[in-house]
Amino acid sequence: MTTILHNKNCSTSRFALQTAEDAGVEVEVHDYLKVPLTEAELRELIAKLEDPVTDLVRRDPYFAQQGLTDADVETEDQVVAVLQAHPRLLQRPVLVKGDRAIIGRPKDRVAAFLAD
Repeated sequence: MTTILHNKNCSTSRFALQTAEDAGVEVEVHDYLKVPLTEAELRELIAKLEDPVTDLVRRDPYFAQQGLTDADVETEDQVVAVLQAHPRLLQRPVLVKGDRAIIGRPKDRVAAFLAD
């Protein structure tokens, strides 16, 4: 089973869901804005992540408004703390399957991950 950490307002996240549907892949959708990840879930995700841990944090205007900088998200502990305090900063979509996880950006990563 593949889980997609999803934000319905994100076109890239919607693309990942559509790609899974088109491929006939059943997915579990986790709306992380409604049900934020716990510290334990974040650490489990990070352990599976094939991307650098710092990439889990979006660098958008909200990030800057919170007074955050790249120096605040360099380590696993920092990333966990920031994402617990600000779930909306989680990069999206994140796809999790078994012992692997990726950030679904760029979009062409999604189909290959679902096919594995």
